[in-house]
Order: sequence, then structure tokens, then C-alpha cells
Amino acid sequence: MTTFPEAFLRLRSILLRTIFLVTLALAGAHFESAAAFAQEPQPQAAAEAPLVDTPSAQAAKEIEKAKVQLGSLQDSVKENADNDDALVGLATKADELSRAVITISVNLRPRFDQIKNRLTEIGEPPKDGQPPEAQIVTDERNALAAERAQINAVTGDAENLSIAVTKLMNEIIEMRRQLFADTLFRRTEISISVLDDAASAFVHEISEFSQALASWASFVWKFKRFPLFAAIFLSLASALILLSGSYRLFGSYLRRDEAVEDPSYIGRLSIAFWSTLIRTLALAVLLVTSFFFLNSFNVLRPDIAPVIGALFGTIGLVYFVGRFVNAIFAPSEPHWRLVKLSNLGARSIGYCLSAMAVVNGLDYLFGTVSEAMGSPLVLTVVRSLIAALIIGIILIAVSFSKPMLARSGDPDAPGRHWPRGMAIILRVVGAALIVTALAGYVGLARFVATQLIITGAVVATMYVGLLSGKAISRQESFGDTFFARFLARRFNLGPVAIDQVGLLVGLAMYAVALLVGIPLILLLWGFHVQDLQLIAFRLFTEVKLGGISISLLGICTGILLFAGVYLLTRWLQRWLDGNVMARSHVDLGVRNSVKTGIGYLGVGIAAIIGVSAAGIDLSSFALVASALSVGIGFGLQNIVSNFVSGLILLVERPFKVGDHVVSGTAEGIVKRISVRATEIETFRKQAIIVPNSELINGLVGNWTHRNKIGRSEIPVSVSYDADPQQVMDILLELTAKIPLVMRNPEPHVEFLRFGPYSLDFELRFFLADMGDGLTVRNNLRIEILKRFKAEGIEIPLPQSDLTIHREAALVLPNAVKEHADGHENSKDRPVEEEERPVRQLRGRAAES
Repeated sequence: MTTFPEAFLRLRSILLRTIFLVTLALAGAHFESAAAFAQEPQPQAAAEAPLVDTPSAQAAKEIEKAKVQLGSLQDSVKENADNDDALVGLATKADELSRAVITISVNLRPRFDQIKNRLTEIGEPPKDGQPPEAQIVTDERNALAAERAQINAVTGDAENLSIAVTKLMNEIIEMRRQLFADTLFRRTEISISVLDDAASAFVHEISEFSQALASWASFVWKFKRFPLFAAIFLSLASALILLSGSYRLFGSYLRRDEAVEDPSYIGRLSIAFWSTLIRTLALAVLLVTSFFFLNSFNVLRPDIAPVIGALFGTIGLVYFVGRFVNAIFAPSEPHWRLVKLSNLGARSIGYCLSAMAVVNGLDYLFGTVSEAMGSPLVLTVVRSLIAALIIGIILIAVSFSKPMLARSGDPDAPGRHWPRGMAIILRVVGAALIVTALAGYVGLARFVATQLIITGAVVATMYVGLLSGKAISRQESFGDTFFARFLARRFNLGPVAIDQVGLLVGLAMYAVALLVGIPLILLLWGFHVQDLQLIAFRLFTEVKLGGISISLLGICTGILLFAGVYLLTRWLQRWLDGNVMARSHVDLGVRNSVKTGIGYLGVGIAAIIGVSAAGIDLSSFALVASALSVGIGFGLQNIVSNFVSGLILLVERPFKVGDHVVSGTAEGIVKRISVRATEIETFRKQAIIVPNSELINGLVGNWTHRNKIGRSEIPVSVSYDADPQQVMDILLELTAKIPLVMRNPEPHVEFLRFGPYSLDFELRFFLADMGDGLTVRNNLRIEILKRFKAEGIEIPLPQSDLTIHREAALVLPNAVKEHADGHENSKDRPVEEEERPVRQLRGRAAES
């Protein structure tokens, strides 16, 4: 991209050239030589001059530097072909160089697009027979074409260089793989002479190491006493801080409560996982910080530092396996045991695992001592041979034990044999270790033995962590834990909220188990820390799915930015509504429209910012957008219609929140207006969701559109004996006593009609808020009834006159008598049939 100084210099050059050419054109009539000078091919050199400061020229310089770095890396790879640690560092540098080359090529793309667009605007040079163009246009075209050619050349060099770097990285990976395989499958002859040489070398090594250790200890005590104590103090403080914080957060999951006789499965899993993880991490922090501070304060000598590091590693390994054995097998606490083993079986398996961890740790420690003392290779071979033989014998011996829980379920009873498949696996693995070691493949046997212990313990701990997370996230399981009860008391959370917190805690335990266990396993299987850093960097910055690059870090950043802008929008909505519009006494409907509009605008801006930060190219969704447009035209037309109608309602505001509306489907108070539908609450508190298109296209009555003034009516009926004028005066008098009744327009009484049995009046009055109509009408009716009783005015009941003709009066008694006589003679006739003639006669009499 062109910077501001570069653009300024280029603009100044173009202006000076233009002034020069215009001056020559004006003086051409008198100075032909000057005009001829203007036609000379000097501007081509001027057009090429700006290439020195262009972005393409700078990129070319960077590409040349990258080529030099690539050559240096290739030479270093050849020199360190047998050094795995050096190859790891070179692979990291190669990856950084690859990303730098790609960045150079990507940064040139905007400038290339600018040149392409500008050349399109300028157009092709004039052909023969066409009018000549201005010289300044020709110069600019030539300069742009030259810069475009240089950009193409730089881009081509960058692509070739990127391919070469990728090839070098693949070579490094292949070298490391071959080194790993050669180390594992290197064969050594095992004989009596080899054992004799190893024994003598071991004695000599012990003597030299004792002298070196004694001299170092004496030196430290005399000259490095204060740094030694300072390092120990700082490391202890770091470990105690981690341990105390862990106890405050997970104290109930680090100790077993002896008072609990039958702990739940989730309780046993949680204590096993957290007690192993937290306490091992605390010790690891102590050991790592101790080594760091001792090395930083120059307490460790170069020959002693690796030995101290190996000693700390051995201590950490043995402690981790011990914590794992105690957490899983619980030798002295059968009710906390996670597997169905007898007490004797749990103790025996625990001792065997601890013994194998000690053997592996000592093998590693003595190997480091041999490297520090420069001992012969034969000593390392024999030591690894002995370690592999011991572990193989332990595995075979364990396969013949009886660790399984008795069928009675009593942990103190003698146990049962292993399942047949498990016993065979243990014997095969143990025998394979022994045979492999005796055959001379000591490195392979040592590697397998180490992975059996450490990787097995890590995988088992991860599995326990995953089981704990699964048990905690199970519905209605987290509420029984101590942490859940604390949260419920502290934050007053209900069962549903606690259950949701349990789901989050379970997911967190999944994450902890995987994020801690997987890197440990990778480190155990030959990966370096730099490898893990490179994997993590690529995972979070660039994941390739076909031709699409996804950045997890960018996606997380986009999500966080979206959430931040969304929260800012919600805060702005509340602030405008509660401070600006509320203090200005803005109408409630206007406030709702403004809040809704700001909300949708904020969500749209947040989505755009989030998508842009995530690195998603919106142009790739052009095809999807075109397909959606077809779908909108057919299947989504109702949704779009409601959406547009909602925008019209928010802008035009034919009704607002709080209005009393009557539509074809509902009558009530408007509670919420969204872009899709409007919520109307009836007076029976029923929420009715009405699509916005129906409110726009249909008839809607709004009682409170302009204001809340409304007319109320109370019908009143009195007897014909009452004085109409007195009735009207009483109604107006009672209405005048109500303060909520408006005086303008003034109340009045309408004499409606002469009814069938009453004189009908209607009291009409206006209220400033028609929402008060129900209360006012009720109070007025009560007062009217009391006053009419006091004045002796009667409110008549409905009346009707019955006319009976004479013939029907004579027929009715005879028919009733005949019916009674017939009833005596037919007692078995149904009651319904007996009463039917009487009802028929009564109906005829009423009709007459």
C-alpha cells in the first residue's frame, strides 16, 4: 500500500512535469528547439525512477533477504542432521520464514489491484491514425506497467521461495522421523564382556560424580549460600501460592472425608481427578521454579545442572504415579476406590506401578549422570537393559496375581484372577520387553517401558477427568456437590441455574483434562515444546479446509467483538431511554421505536465487525446471497412482508406501545413491536402475536392514537312514573362530583327512547384517560343507585302481559283431569310421556 509521503512525492513530480510541459507548449511558437526537446525520450527514464521507492521495490529487497535466510537454514540443516533439538529450532525458523514470505506476497495484492484499475481507467495507447495522447498519460502508463511487471516478478519469486521453504520443512520432518526410528531400532550386542565393561565404567562414574558433587556443594556453601536460599524460598513461595489457591477453590475435592461411608460416584471421580492434578501441578511448579531460580542465580554448574534437572524430573514422575495410584486404587480406603479390586489387589498393583515408576526414573537419572560425566555408551545400554528386564518381570508377575474383587463384594476377602484377556496382554507385553531387550534393541525396550508407565498414568488421569466432567454435567447431578450448594447460597441461584452451571463446570473439566493431558502425551512421544507451540500457532491462526483458511483466533476475536458491540448497544439503549428520553418526557411509543431501531442497528454493526475480525470474506457469500434472493421471492415472501411492515410501523407509528387498539383478530394494549410481529395483550392478560403485515394491510382501530381522551356511556332506565328532568339533573349532578370527568366537553344526558316498560336515558361524559373508564363507571353506577333509592325513583324490571282466551281456559282443566285419570291406569308409562300432553297444552295456552 502506498504511504502518504510516497503519494505526496509522486503527486509533486506529476505537477512539476505538467507545469514544465505546459510551459514548453506555450513557448513552442518562438522556441522550436524547446518543443523538440519535449519530444525526446527522456520521460521514460523519469518514469522508471519512481520504482526505487515503490512497495514492489521494497518487497524485492525483502525477498532477497529471505533467500539469504533460506540458504543459511539449508546449510544449518545439513550440519545438524543428527541433532534433533537443533532440527526443532530450525523447523521453527523455517516456519517463520514461510509466513514472512507469504505476508510479503499478500501485502503487494492491494497495490497490484490499484495499478490494474488505474490502467483500465487510462486505457490502451492510441493506435495509428488516432490523435496523440498527452505525454503525462504516456508516462504514467509506462510507470504503472513497469511497476506491475516488477510486482509480478516479486510475486513469482515469493511463490518459488515459499515452495523451497516448504520443501525444507518437509526435509526436516523426515530427518527427525528417521532419527527417532534409528534411535529406537538401534541394536547392540549383549554379552558377558559388555556387562564387565559396564560394571567397571559404573564404578568409575560413581567415583567421578561423587567428587564433582562434593566440590560443587562445597563451592555453593561457601560462595553461593544466599542465592541458594533465595532460590529455594522463591520456589517454595510459588508452589505454596498455587497450592493454597487450589485449596481455596477445590479444597473439598482435594481431601477425602473420612466421615462419608458411602461417597457418590461423582464425588470419588472428582476427588481422584483434582487431587492428582492439583497436587502434581503444585510439585511441578516447585521443581520447575527451583531449577529456574537456581540456574538464574548461577548456583548450578554446567555439569551439575542436567543432573539436578533429571533428579527433579524423577521426583515429579514418582510423585505423579504415587498420586495416581492413591487416587484410583485407594489401597487403604476401599469405599473411595474407583475400580473393583480387593484390598490386597489394590495394594499389590499400586506397589508394582510405583516400582516401575522408580525404575524408569532411576534409569533416566543415571543416564543423565552418565552424559554429564562422559561415561561410555556401554553403561547406558546395560542400565537400560536392566530397567527393561525389571519392568518386564514385574508385568509377568502381576499377570499371575488375584486382584479382582471377590464375588461376595467384600474387599478384605481373597480376590479373583484377572480377566483372561487382560492376563494374556500383561504376559505378552512383559515377555516382549524382555525378549526385545535381550535381543539388543535396548532403546526400543526402554521407550516402551517408559510409555507404559507415564503415558498410561496420564491417559488414565485424563479418562478420570472426562468421566468426572460427564458425571457433573449430567442433569440434576451437580446440585448435590459442595460447590453447587455454595453457589446457591452465595448468589441465590435456583435449581435450573445450578444445573446450567453444572454443565459449564463439566465442560471446563473436559477442557482441563484435554489441554493438560494431550500436550503431556505428545511430549512423552518425542515432540518438543517448539513443536507444540508451532501446532498451537497454526491451529489458532490458520486451519486449512480445502481452499478455505479458518483462523480460530480470528473467530474467537470476532465473537468477542460481536459480544462487546452488542453489550455496548444494549447499554446505549438503556442510557438513551432512561436518561435522555425519559428526562425529555418523550412519548413512550417514540422511546420504544428509538430503542428498537438502535438495537437492530447495533446488532447489524456488531455482526459486520465480528465477521470482518474473523477474517471471513463476505464476497464468498455472493452465490449464497443470489440463491437466497430467489428463496425470498418465493418461500420467504411472508417473512419479508412482515419485516418491511415492522419497519413501517416503527417509522410511521400508526400505533405505539401502550396504545389501546382493536384489530380484526384482537383488542387490547400494545406491549411490544418487533420487525416481524406485534404483541397485543388483551384485558384478560392473554398475549396475542399478530403479524405486522396484517396490521398494515387490515383495519386497525386505535383508541389512543392522538391522545387518551375517550367518551364513556352509562345507560339508565327508570319507570314511567319518574320525572325525566329530575332524572337528568341527578345524573349530571353526580357526574359533576367526579374529578376525573372532563368539563370540556361537558357531560350531558341523552333521552333515548320510550322503552317497552321504562324510560331509557344515556349518561355521556369524557375522560382525559380512557383507561380510567372502568373505575369511573363503576363508582357512578353505585352513586346513581343510591340516589335513585333516596329519591324514590324506581328502576323497573322487564315486564310482559299474558292474555288467555276463554276457550283455552275451558279446555285446559278437562285435559288435565283426563291426564290424571289416565295416569292412574298406566303407572308403568314413562314420566316423559306422561308430562308431554300437559306441556303441550300449556304451550298452546301461552300462544293464545
